[in-house]
Amino acid sequence: MSAVIVAGTDTDIGKTIFAAGLTAALGARYWKPVQSGTEGGTDSKTVQALSGAQTLPEAYLLQRPASPHLSAEDEGVEIDLDQLALPQVDGPLVVEGAGGLMVPLNRQHFFLDMFPRWGAPVVLVARTKLGTINHTTLSLMALRNAGCNVIGVAFVGDAEPDVEETIAQMCDIRHLGRLPMIPDLNRDSLAEAFKAIDIDAIRSAL
Repeated sequence: MSAVIVAGTDTDIGKTIFAAGLTAALGARYWKPVQSGTEGGTDSKTVQALSGAQTLPEAYLLQRPASPHLSAEDEGVEIDLDQLALPQVDGPLVVEGAGGLMVPLNRQHFFLDMFPRWGAPVVLVARTKLGTINHTTLSLMALRNAGCNVIGVAFVGDAEPDVEETIAQMCDIRHLGRLPMIPDLNRDSLAEAFKAIDIDAIRSAL
């Protein structure tokens, strides 16, 4: 099995859409270990609709749209890191984190603490809006300090070439491409937009 982690600099930046495109491009399965918030559907259902791929059941499916540790506490449970071991599957597996890297899973551990346990390479997804240089740089520092193999940064949003190049240059990180905003989002339009992503660089790291 070869796995790749899709992490984000923040929540609601297009990480799930990117994960759906990557899942389809790799012919992979998809796993969202912890889902916080189920009103309006789950990320697994979104990825399944946009990729046609098989999605694996969440280890924790929590109702409240909040930090995982708060959602779990609402339901009287504590997220156990031992329950988040990578599932064994044939072929590639795309694993999507929850929100940003420093989202708490419980009162002792952040989501980032899982990445060294998994030992899988990471794609960092960042938006192109104002503030992304700071958020992306801090996220890359955290990933590297944790000993993660970061394949590169993929951007989501309107083109900001100067900003994107600044991040790539100053952080010495591969620019994996950019997904634009897709007005009519469906499986075909996502697959077409995903041609702008350097899938070969990601595949070669698995």
